[in-house]
Amino acid sequence: MEPPLAFLHFAFMRHALAAGVLVGILCGMVGTLVVVNRLLFLSGSIAHASYGGIGIALFSGFPPLVGAGAFALLSSFVMGTLSLKRERTEVAIGVIWAAGMAVGIIFSTLAPGYKGGLMSYLFGSILAVPASDLVFMSLLLVGVLVVVFLFYKELLAFSFDREHARVVGIPVVLFYHLILAMVAMVVVMSIRVVGLILVIAMLSIPPAIAERFVGKLWQVMLLAAVLGMFFNLGGLLLSWFLNLYAGATIVLFSTVMYGLASLIPRRAV
Repeated sequence: MEPPLAFLHFAFMRHALAAGVLVGILCGMVGTLVVVNRLLFLSGSIAHASYGGIGIALFSGFPPLVGAGAFALLSSFVMGTLSLKRERTEVAIGVIWAAGMAVGIIFSTLAPGYKGGLMSYLFGSILAVPASDLVFMSLLLVGVLVVVFLFYKELLAFSFDREHARVVGIPVVLFYHLILAMVAMVVVMSIRVVGLILVIAMLSIPPAIAERFVGKLWQVMLLAAVLGMFFNLGGLLLSWFLNLYAGATIVLFSTVMYGLASLIPRRAV
């Protein structure tokens, strides 16, 4: 009989566990800002639009995640600018979402060579995370931690009283785009774990649960980061022992935990 921790003997599994921890923290922290500021629709749009960058990168011979990152940042800026106009912008954002997916499909179809790995960008392939991706995930996590540490008061004011933040001189538009830019980069790093289709669950479920039990923004971020790690590692291990698709198992495990958490009374306000 195989020992319970035998999976640690495989380098790809150790990489997957590390990726689960890093992306769990990232999604928990940045996802808190997404949930608190009600940016889930925009975040999902950025995730799907970034597929256009993957297709163009495959067609041009560039690394797919580089294309996804560039497209995600561009989409976050365009969608953020449109959303600030507040004039039925959901239609324009929906168009960009659909156009990004269409561009990705067309260019990936035109790209030469074997295309069997395209599904991994849509639904994740955490067991194929290379060491180089772990470096980028770590650098992104450090960047997010620095931003949150240096601008916590500004992010707090922006998230809970935007008009007051504007009155006291906080550049609201700049912080709006900063949050969306962080979302864009976290989406790109999450592609390896659960893919573009399922990443919205990782951004929303941990902070949604954390909000039920703690009130301060930093507390929600901290608890959401812990939950994000737990869901990723728990789902990954379940997929290993039950021989299931890792990305979908992580999301399903997170969903079950959200359902159980909803049965517990919310904290007293």
